[in-house]
Amino acid sequence: MKPINLKGFLFIAMLPLAACSSSHSAEDNSSKKIENIREKQDNEWKLLIKDNSTEGWHSYLGDSATGWRVENGVLFTEGKNGDIVTDELYENFELSLEWKIEEGGNSGIFYHVIESPEYKRIHETGPEFQIIDNENYPADLTEQQKTGALSDVLAPDEAAANAVGEWNHTRIIVNQGAVEHWLNDKKILEYQLGSDELKQQIAASKFAELPYAKVQSGRIGLQDHGGPVYYKNIKIRIL
Repeated sequence: MKPINLKGFLFIAMLPLAACSSSHSAEDNSSKKIENIREKQDNEWKLLIKDNSTEGWHSYLGDSATGWRVENGVLFTEGKNGDIVTDELYENFELSLEWKIEEGGNSGIFYHVIESPEYKRIHETGPEFQIIDNENYPADLTEQQKTGALSDVLAPDEAAANAVGEWNHTRIIVNQGAVEHWLNDKKILEYQLGSDELKQQIAASKFAELPYAKVQSGRIGLQDHGGPVYYKNIKIRIL
């Protein structure tokens, strides 16, 4: 009898196992690639002003961003045109933008805005990063009403705004309820949505009877407080 070639036999016997192992390896690699792509997409910045248009924004409780214009990449209102909000909703994010106001100016950046006819203004539901001329506003301001504050609720740790008429860089980070306000590369305020401390501060503010800061997702909003305000380089990334 001719002797059996055990090496050849073992090699043939192992082929299905090797093929199976190779298939699992390919599936694992494919899954990792998909996860990496998703993670990269989540970390990518999305421009909220593009093609010199107001596409992606609309007047609160309206359709198009009536009265707001974009010129040379700058989104602005001359005043008395109403607030605007994003078409999309955002939950956990980092928002980055630049802004400037004129003497005596007032505006604000909002998030988690609930757009509903029962709420006439974006400040009824959405927390606000206050923008205002601390020095020349024609009314006395509390510390909770100055630039960088959680408007009328929490005061910023320091005054970090540039002179009126100059551009400022703001970042707002919202992640699992933890919020940070940044102004010109300085973190000037942090707070936790839903915390007892914040609830107490809201209860002592003009928002006490409103559904303010009650949800974890909503629209980004920009305020027209009646005077000129300018925004540019508005971008957001999902966290």
